[in-house]
Amino acid sequence: MIRFKYIDKVPPFLKNRYVLTILIFTIWITLLDSNNLISRFRDVKELRKLQSDREYYTERIKTDRQKLHELKTDNHNLEKFAREQYHMKKANEDIFIILTPREDRQITRKNNR
Repeated sequence: MIRFKYIDKVPPFLKNRYVLTILIFTIWITLLDSNNLISRFRDVKELRKLQSDREYYTERIKTDRQKLHELKTDNHNLEKFAREQYHMKKANEDIFIILTPREDRQITRKNNR
C-alpha cells in the first residue's frame, strides 16, 4: 500500500511511457553520455577558436614570407629592416626611438621582472 501512495503523487504526464522515455533520453544525451551536448558545445567553441587562430597564423606566415623575400632580394630593404628592428646605425648617426605609451608600458614590465 505504501508503494501506491508514491505513484499517486507522480503527475499524470510522467506516467505516460513515451514522455518518460523522451525525458530519460534527453537527460542521458545532455548530461550522462560520453558525447553529451555540453561537451559537444565546448568542443565546437574550441574548434571555432582554433579555426580563427589558423586564419590569423596563415595570414601572418604569408606576410612574413613576403617580408623575407623582400629582405633576401634587396639590400636597401635589408638595411632598412636592420635599422628599424635592431636599432643599428652608421658611425656618425644618432637614433631617436619614439614609443607609444602602450609599448613603453610593455618594455617597463619586461625590465621590472
